[in-house]
Amino acid sequence: MTFPQRLERFRAVDSTQRVVREWLDAGEPEVCIAVADHQTQGRGRQGREWVAPAGAALLVSAGFRPPSLDARHGWRLAAIVALAMRDAAEEVAGLADGTLWLKWPNDLVAHDERRGVIKVAGVLGESVSAGERVESAVVGIGINGNWKAADFPWLLASTMTSLRELSKGRPIDHHALLDAYLARLEPRYEALRAGTFDAAGWSVTQITTGRQVVIEVAGESMLGTATGVEPESGALLFTRDGTTQTAIDSGEVVRCRLG
Repeated sequence: MTFPQRLERFRAVDSTQRVVREWLDAGEPEVCIAVADHQTQGRGRQGREWVAPAGAALLVSAGFRPPSLDARHGWRLAAIVALAMRDAAEEVAGLADGTLWLKWPNDLVAHDERRGVIKVAGVLGESVSAGERVESAVVGIGINGNWKAADFPWLLASTMTSLRELSKGRPIDHHALLDAYLARLEPRYEALRAGTFDAAGWSVTQITTGRQVVIEVAGESMLGTATGVEPESGALLFTRDGTTQTAIDSGEVVRCRLG
């Protein structure tokens, strides 16, 4: 399989997610990749707007047609995207191994001693299923590369960072970051097509495991401890009382206590 089958770069586009979804709907084979320097209608999880100045972030969406991926494992496509970008970002930015973590379900984050968990990238996965199989999926990731702290939106400045800031001002080559990401995504996707998922690698990179968290589920906030993640369903394992464990299939960790 040629990887990727199609790769197009855009100076500006409304949404790389839309572009790739239209490609797939028109019959484009996998894997197809759209990259943009700027999005005018970028989206994050739960319908949030994703905004970044032109050239400040690497914005990339990948289209997949997995031949035999169970719908219950569709979340693993977003997981391998997050893991591939994590590894690529640490290398290209010259960061120490373990600088970047995953925050369930798929955010890339770092640990700041003063601010706690701060976001570096977000992942958005959207799939179409036929029966019990994933027919097609688009997974987008936006990672703050060259965004300077002085230019962060003031409402988000306390909760976000960029690879440039984490590397003490080192400029980030987005072309090199894209190449490194694709080089790491290909073997992870080939493994997934063959029925293998790096559950251990995904689990060990979760920053929430063993820590007190606040989770928002269906508009309700819950305080407790994250005890791990479930590799079959992708659920967050969570306990409020230290004895009864619950699997949270859909929600978001909005706070994680590191101290």
